[in-house]
Amino acid sequence: MKPHRNNSVGGITLHTCQTCRRTVPYRIYAFIHICGIVALMYHHVHSLVTADKTLITSLLLLADVVLAFMWATSAALRFNPVNRSEYPERYVAKPVEDFPKLDVFICTADPYKEPPMMVANTALSVMAYDYPSDKISVYVSDDGGSSLTFFALMEAAKFSKHWLPFCKRNNIQDRSPEVYFSSKLSWSDEAQNLKIMYTNMKTRVEHVVESGKVGAEFITCDKSRGVFDLWTDKFTRHDHPSIIQVLQNSETDMDETNKFKMPNLIYVSREKSKVSPHHFKAGALNTLLRVSAAITNSPIILTLDCDMYSNDPVTPVRALCYLTDPKIKSGLGFVQFPQRFKGTSKNDIYACEYQRLFVINMIGFDGLMGPNYHGTGCFFNRRVFFGPPSNLILPEIDELRPDRIVDKSVKTQEVLALAHKVAGCNYEQNTNWGSKIGFRYGSLVEDYYSGYRFQCEGWRSVFCTPKRAAFYGDVPKSLTDIMNQQKRWCIGLLEMAFSVYSPITYGIKSIGLLMAAGYCQNPFWGFWSIPLIVYGLLPQLSLLCGVSVFPKTSDPWFWLYIFLFFGAYTQDLLDFVFEGGSYRRWWNDQRMWLIRGLTSFFFALIEFTLKTLNLSTFGFNVTSKTDDEELNKRYEQEIFHFGSSSYMFLPVTTVAIVNLLALVWGLYCLFAWREECVLELMLASFAVVNCLPIYESIIMRKDDGKLPNMVCFSAGAVTFVLIVSGYFFFK
Repeated sequence: MKPHRNNSVGGITLHTCQTCRRTVPYRIYAFIHICGIVALMYHHVHSLVTADKTLITSLLLLADVVLAFMWATSAALRFNPVNRSEYPERYVAKPVEDFPKLDVFICTADPYKEPPMMVANTALSVMAYDYPSDKISVYVSDDGGSSLTFFALMEAAKFSKHWLPFCKRNNIQDRSPEVYFSSKLSWSDEAQNLKIMYTNMKTRVEHVVESGKVGAEFITCDKSRGVFDLWTDKFTRHDHPSIIQVLQNSETDMDETNKFKMPNLIYVSREKSKVSPHHFKAGALNTLLRVSAAITNSPIILTLDCDMYSNDPVTPVRALCYLTDPKIKSGLGFVQFPQRFKGTSKNDIYACEYQRLFVINMIGFDGLMGPNYHGTGCFFNRRVFFGPPSNLILPEIDELRPDRIVDKSVKTQEVLALAHKVAGCNYEQNTNWGSKIGFRYGSLVEDYYSGYRFQCEGWRSVFCTPKRAAFYGDVPKSLTDIMNQQKRWCIGLLEMAFSVYSPITYGIKSIGLLMAAGYCQNPFWGFWSIPLIVYGLLPQLSLLCGVSVFPKTSDPWFWLYIFLFFGAYTQDLLDFVFEGGSYRRWWNDQRMWLIRGLTSFFFALIEFTLKTLNLSTFGFNVTSKTDDEELNKRYEQEIFHFGSSSYMFLPVTTVAIVNLLALVWGLYCLFAWREECVLELMLASFAVVNCLPIYESIIMRKDDGKLPNMVCFSAGAVTFVLIVSGYFFFK
């Protein structure tokens, strides 16, 4: 890499930025690849005019247009990738007064899919930051309104008085108790006693979750009993009053040594009503914005998913190296850290690390206007939620202004009354919340959409990638869960793609061509299914019917296909390896793109189309983060778990069967009659190798994780219909 720029505060360099060395070679290759794409388009158009296979050529043209568009979005993010370094050790030398207050938002919604102990560990990990404790306020949004989650946080507040001083005295790096006590370390007597305390707490919480209610024996004081009385028989997750409880107060609560103040820990469950829109996670985050403004109004905000615990205690200081830099802070909206995951299988069989989404694309965005927001691990300047840098949009009441200094105690009646008011289910009516201020409504992927809108308003962002992961999260270990999660993301992204704020139209005007092109990559995920279906079925069916749709090896156009195919894949592999990925993980990532394209993306496109035609409605399901012993074992062995019967696996199973038949028939024709069909055989071979887990499931497996028989039989029937139809079509 070559030096790009240094940034100093008060003469001290806090961060540097370097341009990646591969930038120039990538730009040269991009020009060559574009020439190849133009030549291919010419070939298709010429074939349409001169040949008689009009429909076949039209389908190939459509597929290649989509592929060219998606490649262009990737090329935009390869134009100027950068890597940054920051120096938190230089910032911590500053006096405590120079550390701004920090509000942390943690969102959860279902105690059975997102276990309360997991939420508690995430909260404890950020409460234990190497940061002035009395300047940290942790807000936990419980959108399920569960007494089980509330109880877990009450227990976490008690435990934190012992955990926080222990971590800071011993410079513990793993600040999540579950992670620390699961490690195979030799502990001191103090650590052993603390482990017993944690184990007892965990046992109590898990017992409560298993029984489904907080028994009287676990409620130790009258004050707590009064809070639990709020959960009446009429209280449901979709219809209940707001609950805001200060479980720990930095103004009064001290640690076990009685020397240091504790962070604020505040439980928030907004008011819900079946007749009022709640806007899913974006609505919950906006409630936290207002409630935190009423109570602490810290200038810096960290948003976290409940399963994304802190892995580096100096992470907030890393973010401050950018957010407090006077040269950039006036226009800097947020600092995004990459999502990292623990518990992935050796070769990441389901490609759950999303290396391209969370790392490769991010360093590309960072060289333009900065990365997009990914919903977790992001430090915000509170000002970003209130309009463009040059035009502050005031909220409806002065108490919510981003620049207001809170001068009242956290637990005063006036402060808590205001907090309950702004957490009401009808509070946002006739306000700018969700449209001009706060997290933006209009898409199921509120994170990507909101980050995009912030940057369209003129805010910049920074991608911070320290060597030690800042946060670690859990990955879903069921293929069905992954497909459903991806389908939900894809639908939300399609909403963004076809909104008035589409990157193709609004984006180009607001953030420029390259940035808008980069932002187009994810919103148009659904269209990946088009070339996958065309290239996964059309050449193979033509091969089975004795017809060739591609040029022969003697035709110069044959080599153009070879160049574009291998060129794009080689560049993708280099991206993956340069950012720390392995060859095996890259291959699994390619396979999962095939599977996602023929499952999640395909059905997301259908569902979005039906919704647009008012023939269907969207739902929102929380991805399960619970553990299943048999599922975990299969995942660690890198055996695909297809799970219960799901219609989503029908297209990919059909493609797998068609390609296997085409490969066998093509090889027979090649050796028996010397018929030349190299490109068709290459595509079939590529698909067959990628579909090996499907063949294994159909032929060899008998366990409950195999492909359901109904899916296999249905795919076989569809394959038969396709081959018969193809015979009449091609003949």
